[in-house]
Amino acid sequence: MTTEDAQRLRQLSDPEATAALGRELASALLAQRTSDRLPEAVPLLLLSGDLGAGKTCLVQGLAAGLGIDEPITSPTFALAQHYEGRLADGTPTALVHLDLYRLEQSAAADELLLQEEEEAQALGAVLAVEWPGRLSSVPEGAWQVELELTCASDPELGRRARIRPPLPPPDAPKAPQ
Repeated sequence: MTTEDAQRLRQLSDPEATAALGRELASALLAQRTSDRLPEAVPLLLLSGDLGAGKTCLVQGLAAGLGIDEPITSPTFALAQHYEGRLADGTPTALVHLDLYRLEQSAAADELLLQEEEEAQALGAVLAVEWPGRLSSVPEGAWQVELELTCASDPELGRRARIRPPLPPPDAPKAPQ
């Protein structure tokens, strides 16, 4: 396994490790938001995994990394939750958290994502989406995290996270070798 593979596949021993990964991803998503690569793009995190795999726990860590101190719960029934926070240096932040689990039709999931993406753009927010498999396609520029329990019958044994940063746009210059 290469170093790059090890960074993209993480063993998470407990909920605290899952939340720590969320805080780490908050830094990466904030850096993406301030980059000049696609300044109008909303930093997007797609979270997949079975029920109980730790998606909401990861979003709780993401929110903490964004300076949001209110309780974060799964928006399964509300479909979307909006949160505001502030970094230690006073910079305002925001999070839009979607859960597409109840949307069986990809057209409905796509429409909700588009609406909330516009809202996230207006707020300068990070957008976290649980159950992105409901979408008709993977949005360009999205970070993807797939969570799975190490042992389905014993969640206490931890979980694995497969992390895929966004691919560079097709017209981006190639990095020197």
